[in-house]
Amino acid sequence: MSVNRCMYLFSRLQRHINPRTARITAGSCHVSSGSGLLHEEQRSGSVGCKRNVSSNSSSSKPPDTSLFVPVSLKTDASGDGGVGVELTQPLDKSELLKVLNKFYKRKEMQKLAADGGLDARLFHQAFISFRKFALEVTSLPADLHIIFSDICYGAGHIDDIYPYFMRHAKQIFPMLDCMDDLRKISDLRVPANWYPEARAIQRKVVFHAGPTNSGKTYHAIQRYLAAKSGVYCGPLKLLAHEIFEKSNNADVPCDLVTGEERTFMDLEGRAAGHVACTIEMCSVTTPYEVAVIDEIQMIRDPSRGWAWTRALLGLCAEEIHVCGEAAAIDFIRELMYTTGEEVEVHTYQRLTPFSILDHAVDSLDNLSPGDCIVCFSKNDIYSISRQIEARGQECAVIYGSLPPGTKLSQAKKFNDPDDPCKILVATDAIGMGLNLSIKRIIFNSLVKPNINEKGEKQMETISTSQALQISGRAGRFSSKFKEGEVTTMHRDDLPVLKEILSHSVEPIETAGLHPTAEQIEMFAYHLPDATLSNLVDIFVSLSQVDGMYFVCNIDDFKFLADMIQHIPLNLRSRYVFCTAPINKKQPFVCTSFLKFARQFSRDEPLTFDWVCRLVSWPLAAPKNIKDLVHLEAVHDVLDLYLWLSYRFMDMFPDTAFVREIQRELDEIIQQGVRNITRLIKATDPAITGPLQTQSSRREQAGGNSGAASSNYLTSIKGQKGQKDSGETMESPLASRLVRDGLLTPSLLRQLQREWSKDKKQEINSQSALSAEDHVNNNKGKRKKKKK
Repeated sequence: MSVNRCMYLFSRLQRHINPRTARITAGSCHVSSGSGLLHEEQRSGSVGCKRNVSSNSSSSKPPDTSLFVPVSLKTDASGDGGVGVELTQPLDKSELLKVLNKFYKRKEMQKLAADGGLDARLFHQAFISFRKFALEVTSLPADLHIIFSDICYGAGHIDDIYPYFMRHAKQIFPMLDCMDDLRKISDLRVPANWYPEARAIQRKVVFHAGPTNSGKTYHAIQRYLAAKSGVYCGPLKLLAHEIFEKSNNADVPCDLVTGEERTFMDLEGRAAGHVACTIEMCSVTTPYEVAVIDEIQMIRDPSRGWAWTRALLGLCAEEIHVCGEAAAIDFIRELMYTTGEEVEVHTYQRLTPFSILDHAVDSLDNLSPGDCIVCFSKNDIYSISRQIEARGQECAVIYGSLPPGTKLSQAKKFNDPDDPCKILVATDAIGMGLNLSIKRIIFNSLVKPNINEKGEKQMETISTSQALQISGRAGRFSSKFKEGEVTTMHRDDLPVLKEILSHSVEPIETAGLHPTAEQIEMFAYHLPDATLSNLVDIFVSLSQVDGMYFVCNIDDFKFLADMIQHIPLNLRSRYVFCTAPINKKQPFVCTSFLKFARQFSRDEPLTFDWVCRLVSWPLAAPKNIKDLVHLEAVHDVLDLYLWLSYRFMDMFPDTAFVREIQRELDEIIQQGVRNITRLIKATDPAITGPLQTQSSRREQAGGNSGAASSNYLTSIKGQKGQKDSGETMESPLASRLVRDGLLTPSLLRQLQREWSKDKKQEINSQSALSAEDHVNNNKGKRKKKKK
């Protein structure tokens, strides 16, 4: 081991000894026997240092038995043809029930069962099944019948039932009999060893670190273009397209590979020396001279992080150029030590500065050319774009679910100096993949919906990394604005934004992993009766990972697996279908996915005519927002067809025709987005009404931050009580609930009707009371007069 490496590990020793990584034994250097890493390091004359994970290597974690689904057994199957009855005599079921219940209550048996892998929950389930089998089966196996007979008539001990009980338990819980094999299959502690081709070469790893608009990717791409062969791996189709075009424009033949598209520059379909692809599509068996992995900080993404881990550990390239935030440097360096590869770091500074303004925009009347308003919901985009155009200004609109062609069209419209459109309204979809000429980024809100570790949706204040990624779009080096500005729409959000941007980005400490199709197939071999969703659940439950890794969120995979569980498909096809990138929030996309799987299971090709019937092609231009959303969903369905066509070419034969109508659909959607204000006006006003009311009130009040933003700031300054009171006074609760997506417009209308009804009843009751008081007062006056 080199002295420098030892010094580096010693300096980082303290970071490993903390509550988050308490399970890691600090400073333990050892060689993992039997691994490809050992042979590599012996050849290079150095021995790698590997973190020893005590909780996972010394003792296996107990499985989550709530995931163990019992296999149903037939109770009417004949055992040994009544041999047991012939050798002894028929059993008295009431006596047998007493014997079985005594067996269940014996603590000794429960302890023995626990040693055999049956915890209290499984023991109870197994006993219920065993008792049902013993009492209901028409003919018991001879050996079991004889044991029961001996015990019932005093010639045997109740504990003699145990081996037969365990035999039955392993029949209904087959995983008990192969737990060691399952643990080996789900052992994810040394993912570097999954890629023998990459381990067979000594790769040079270069980290290009810097903020947005620092030229880090530019320098990596220059090396990529100069190489004899290369692969670019990006997070978005738009980025892959950009490198594809840039490479071919530089007379470097380059192919394009995304989930839904394959474009080969050679007319005969031969692969070019260079390829630009989305990161999930990169090949880990094809040799290259140079590989570029963009946005490496996404290695910690809860859903897609596994793709960056796979590319980093598995690409067979002499040089790996990694681009991303400086917060990932230490982690990537440490990760590469597990492969015996050193990391060379190049650091870049931002080419053009951006500053945080001291004042908020406050009103849409204060917008100026080059402004981009960033929202985190479609409703906010619809509302704000309508209000902008109501003020006589044109605006471009970009959000995540728009087709790539429509996003590029809107970006071109905004960037064109001769186009009257000077304002952009967008989501954080502008964070990467689009070249935009923005002078000022305006955050309409600082809260966005996120999925937590449990897979639950919640509203959270944006992170420093997210804020920097979006803010960095202002004042791009290639745009006409050489300096960028960042502010907020509402003045109370501005100190929160300043606080967020004053923090450094949290260092990356873990990388994502995902079970492969081969691993799931091996699981299925041992558990043939388990559903795919259940297989994946058990895999994750048993998986052992080093402290440097985590298993990515599999909720979307399980959602699709459960949706098509009833459809007869072989395991590999089922797995591929469940990895399809679809938006599960779109009902039309989900039902189309189901129909695709059903048609596929019948072994009937999904033809162009079949797809046209499914999506009701041809489609008319959208008349309102609901129509536009449906067209976006249809575009996603056509994307799904193209994605599956590259996995099952024979079953999805009409890719050329589908791609043609998708281009037509893209133009229809583009036209709809260009007329989005008219579509919003044609939509039920209740959709945008509450939002417009909210925006106008906030403008009149001088602006106000969202609840989550206020909580973020007050948690820092310790003034929660004061902020909360101000929030309640200045911003209506209904508006905030609609804005945060916690209350739908239809529910709001229902509440308004109920409030109106209650108000009328209250007024009527008050009027009745007033009338009654008036009558009583008059009566009292008359009595006084009589006296």
